[in-house]
Amino acid sequence: MNDKKAQTRERILKAASSALIQRGPAEPSVGEVMGAAGLTVGGFYAHFESKDALMLEAFKQLLGQRRGLIADMDAELTGEERRALVAAFYLSRKHRDSTDHACPIPASIGELGRLPDEFRQALNEHVELMVAQLAASPEDTDKALADMALMIGGLAMARALGPGELSDRLLRAAKSAVL
Repeated sequence: MNDKKAQTRERILKAASSALIQRGPAEPSVGEVMGAAGLTVGGFYAHFESKDALMLEAFKQLLGQRRGLIADMDAELTGEERRALVAAFYLSRKHRDSTDHACPIPASIGELGRLPDEFRQALNEHVELMVAQLAASPEDTDKALADMALMIGGLAMARALGPGELSDRLLRAAKSAVL
């Protein structure tokens, strides 16, 4: 792929990622994504075979970025310490309100049952890899799963409530439960 085509593809993926974080993979249209990338719809199929293919790639890319952040953490941290740091960021107002660099799962989870199986497979793989990163030992995996569920659910509810006191309280309560 030449440089210009690769750069255009990355612009489309960036626009799709932002739309996915805000509204999930099903709702944003190709036209909306291409417009946000500063492109016309006509060029879409030179880069992706379908909207689902675009959104799946954006979803996988975003999930990989989340795992990359955890991989960059100090390897000497215990699983509990790692989860506490993740919860401190994940359940923050900054993360709740972010439209660019945020977890796509809260906006996507309700739609996954209506999307191609590859979306669920990507989530399944992500959860397994995250648990491996967040659990200090095999005995710690159920706690890591429970903390992930609490963080994702807490963030989803806080985003649904929008900025405000109840949303902030919810983030603090979920963070406290993880810690």
